[in-house]
Amino acid sequence: MNAYISHILFYLILFSMTSYANPFLTARYTTPYQTVPFNEIKEEHYKEAFLKGIEEQLTEIDSLLANKTTPTFENTIVALEKTGDLISRTSAVFFNLLHAETNDTLENLAQELSPILTEHSNKIYQNQALFERVKAVYAQKETLTLTAEQQQLLENTYQAFVRSGAELSEKDKQTYTELSTKLSQLTLTFSQYVLKETNAYSYVITDEKELDGLPDYAKEAAAEKAKAKNQEGWLIDLSMPSYLPIMQYATNRELRKKLYFAYNTKGNQGNEYDNKQTITDIVNTRLQLAQLMGYSNYATYKLVRTMAQDTSKVYALIDQLYTAYQPVASQEFDEIQAFARTFENNATGELMPWDWAYYAEKVKEQKYQVNDELLKPYFELEKVKQGVFGLATALFDLQFTKNTSIQVYHPDVDAYEVHDSKGNFIAILYTDFHPRESKKGGAWMTEFKEQWIENGENSRPHISIVMNFTPPTATSPSLLTFNELTTLLHEFGHALHGMLSNTTYASLSGTSVYRDFVELPSQLLENWATEKEFLDTFAFHYQTGEPIPSQLIEKIKKAEQFLVGYACLRQLSFCYLDMAWHTLSTPFSGDVKSFETDAWKKTLLFEPITETCMSTQFNHIFSGGYAAGYYSYKWAEVLDADAYEVFKQQGIFNKKTATSFAENILSKGGSEHPMILYKRFRGQEPTIDALLKRNGIK
Repeated sequence: MNAYISHILFYLILFSMTSYANPFLTARYTTPYQTVPFNEIKEEHYKEAFLKGIEEQLTEIDSLLANKTTPTFENTIVALEKTGDLISRTSAVFFNLLHAETNDTLENLAQELSPILTEHSNKIYQNQALFERVKAVYAQKETLTLTAEQQQLLENTYQAFVRSGAELSEKDKQTYTELSTKLSQLTLTFSQYVLKETNAYSYVITDEKELDGLPDYAKEAAAEKAKAKNQEGWLIDLSMPSYLPIMQYATNRELRKKLYFAYNTKGNQGNEYDNKQTITDIVNTRLQLAQLMGYSNYATYKLVRTMAQDTSKVYALIDQLYTAYQPVASQEFDEIQAFARTFENNATGELMPWDWAYYAEKVKEQKYQVNDELLKPYFELEKVKQGVFGLATALFDLQFTKNTSIQVYHPDVDAYEVHDSKGNFIAILYTDFHPRESKKGGAWMTEFKEQWIENGENSRPHISIVMNFTPPTATSPSLLTFNELTTLLHEFGHALHGMLSNTTYASLSGTSVYRDFVELPSQLLENWATEKEFLDTFAFHYQTGEPIPSQLIEKIKKAEQFLVGYACLRQLSFCYLDMAWHTLSTPFSGDVKSFETDAWKKTLLFEPITETCMSTQFNHIFSGGYAAGYYSYKWAEVLDADAYEVFKQQGIFNKKTATSFAENILSKGGSEHPMILYKRFRGQEPTIDALLKRNGIK
């Protein structure tokens, strides 16, 4: 018996002596729609379930290999696809809560389990006998009679083995295992450090004059935060609903500067949560792994399985966008700086990064007479949510019904049944809107259960959207900023991709698509945020009930292109930074901040601030799956602008267009190559023209 199996059996024997019932170990949950029984799950259940799941999957694979008949698509590829159910069910809960409702126990458990799970995955994908069966089927791919989805599953399965080191020597396989295991722990450490840095900071203000300029809703929220911490005054932290109003509205420049430094120095303070060494270890481990696999750098290795395919196409896209937007961004910068000097009556005053949002907001108000304080009363969260649900009804005939009998993982979370107009069950949707210390920052969509079809049963998905929106206060409900409205639409677009999935195989369902295609549905849905026909369905003043005035909607539309160059350059700076880290061809041993400054210097409009660092808190590329993939946001923006042209031409609520998008994009998941799917909907490949037109560049 090898050491790996002995290690697993030891833990299984240990946990077999426990007397409590582990809900993960039941074949099917007995809850409504077999939803996760969150109330029954204890922290100690995860490890037991993972280890039992590993044992089960190894047994399933042994059975697969015991089949001595000629390898076929069904007895090898499909059989492998169906293994590991217990691991999948446990992972869905554990890793989702690790982001949405975490604690020190879960964080420590993740560090312990991550190498075990990575080792297990490598054991499967480096199993030579299993690979020989997969390879035998793959060798027949041109003669097999397979559907497009079956062909995609075969391709994905074969590539998963190859890209996990199946063709390496035994020595190199061991190296691959060591590197991938190390990488899984490093990426976890990175995100944990960012969260701990975020939660560690708070600033209590006792003199209300320090908050001059801040809207009443922001002051009230700060007062409630202080009260919750048994503090007098107003508490500001680094959650976006707390941080952003300070940067946009506070007349106290020193306060803005203080918060700016707190926010932008996360992971770069030389303390126990400093991420600079973590970054060095991550990029060097990724480089080693890529070179072990025969690639010159990690980006080249990663991009093979994307629409872009190689680094040259990524740089071609972001360079093209830089050329188009940089002159506009420079003009915008000059405009804000000139205004700031006039506003302060100081011709020599230097515009600093902590001034940008404040003066940009002033210019926006002056030019368009619109701001968040004017808009928020019309964006009550509950009404916005119903409006977004209504959009899904109008486009895709979906109906949403809250179900309080479905267990949730936190009181803030709501669960909805989703049906179509014929009453057919489509999905479960969980919504989780407000920040808390146990939740990581940002916004995302995920799933607790994938969609799949087997033996005539279409098993429907359980989808979750998680955000960090402005919470309600003692005197008002949760009122969203316009940016929060677009964020909700964005994540709901991802949710539609998951909910409307209709694939045979779970690994191809929903958002299981190429990284540079996954943002298309989410960014497409953002387009409705400025459409009067949509806003008129839900944007009513929370106190008076009056609909949002038409002239205010016009102002929103006119402001749509405000600082579009600056916004594009900011995202391009992240793209260039990401690519710089992942096109390294020799190990990194330099200074993280210096490397960052050099990587994105051509996109910078401000002089670099020595103490701040984006890399040390850049979760997307160092722990969130977007390594060598941040460009996909811009690529998807090209796609969504091009796709929305069809809706604009046919009508933004046109059922035929929506049905085509659902049938050709949303329902297909990763069952075919994304360009094939896109062309089937659009009738042509995308061009950059629609984006330039939408942004007023062309």
